[in-house]
Amino acid sequence: MANVRNLKKDINYVLGDIIEAVYIWEMSTTGKPTEASEALIDEAIVAFDSLIAKVNAKNVENKKAHFKQINAELEQTANQLVAKINAL
Repeated sequence: MANVRNLKKDINYVLGDIIEAVYIWEMSTTGKPTEASEALIDEAIVAFDSLIAKVNAKNVENKKAHFKQINAELEQTANQLVAKINAL
């Protein structure tokens, strides 16, 4: 883990790319948003907010372990969202 700034950028890029993939799916299939795609976008936004809040937490004892946990949680969340996109 290099630093907090890079972790925040990773969170932003990964979840932003997932939201972009949902938009691409919408335009290539139906041409308009569906309830399922809107739910996926909302889920990605909630995950983004929660991960950024965890990164910004100041009362952390072991910062290295805390940031590794956040990185693992980002990977797990991203994999779940990608699986849901593939299921659309």
